[in-house]
Amino acid sequence: MSLDAEIAGVCDAVRTAATVVPVGGRTQWEVGGPVPGGTEVRAPAGIVDYDPAELTVTLGAGTTVAELDAVVGAAGQHCPIDPHDPAATVGGVLAVGMSGPRRLRYGPLRNRLLEVHFVIADGRRIKGGGRTVKNVSGYDVARLLVGSFGTLGVIVQVTLRCEPRPAYSEWLVCDAPSADVVARAFRASSILTDGSRTYVLVEGYAEDVAAAVATLDGTRVASGPRWPEGAHRGRISVPPGAVGGLGRSLTDAGIEWLGEAGIGTVHVAAEHEGGLADARELAHAAEGWLLREAGAPGLDGFGVDLPNVDVMARVHDAVDPDGRMNPGRLPIPRAVHA
Repeated sequence: MSLDAEIAGVCDAVRTAATVVPVGGRTQWEVGGPVPGGTEVRAPAGIVDYDPAELTVTLGAGTTVAELDAVVGAAGQHCPIDPHDPAATVGGVLAVGMSGPRRLRYGPLRNRLLEVHFVIADGRRIKGGGRTVKNVSGYDVARLLVGSFGTLGVIVQVTLRCEPRPAYSEWLVCDAPSADVVARAFRASSILTDGSRTYVLVEGYAEDVAAAVATLDGTRVASGPRWPEGAHRGRISVPPGAVGGLGRSLTDAGIEWLGEAGIGTVHVAAEHEGGLADARELAHAAEGWLLREAGAPGLDGFGVDLPNVDVMARVHDAVDPDGRMNPGRLPIPRAVHA
């Protein structure tokens, strides 16, 4: 069956379902609000077109990140969307909208997406963006889908921007505070801190890596830091300058954390739900919010109204007036059917 025929099947399933639940690799199944009951719909998988010369790849949104990496890697390229689990589907990663740890160099996840095809609540297939930037005009619908948690539609096909794969990658560990490392590091791919040490991922040609080692006075290590582990996990977003202060507060509260310096993302984990609740309160005090990633069923959503919630509500009511698309995954008031 062709990809277009599979997408037509998705259109039929969405059109007739009472509630639609988009399903990917289930690797981020707990992120956000609770998963509703309803008709589970999967996007088709497979590479549609890959043009290494143009650095673009078009694929079914049900394709796993591992498969994507294998295809573009064979041509010496990569698409740095970087989920923790390569079994995640490309559509699922985009729908959840959580950028990977190399955002400092490669930009947020939404910058990867050039074109998107998605199926809205009435069963229509909609296209946003374009495979080349010069062919794009109008509203930036493609980026609107990133982080929508399937509440605007089912992502079925995407075109992504690729990058040449770096010839060398090296992790360094430094004793300097992360703010100092951010100021001194040139185009680091990632700068992570646990409050006591700063880890730096540098990528590029051999001479670039050697220069970074000399500039940062870092020690080469085999891998980056360990990510926070625990039954209850979340991702905090704060202004980049607030990472250090928030980290100290988390340490004082006994909460394991790892911050992305220069970005403002802080990953946290706790053995008990109360620890994650404490982390959320500390995030609010730092003018940020915490998105639940796993566990802690009492901490759905972000804990506070997001700044653009009114705009988000109007968009959702226009696209899905009956609230059938993955209801509850995002804490958005619905003006029409609330």
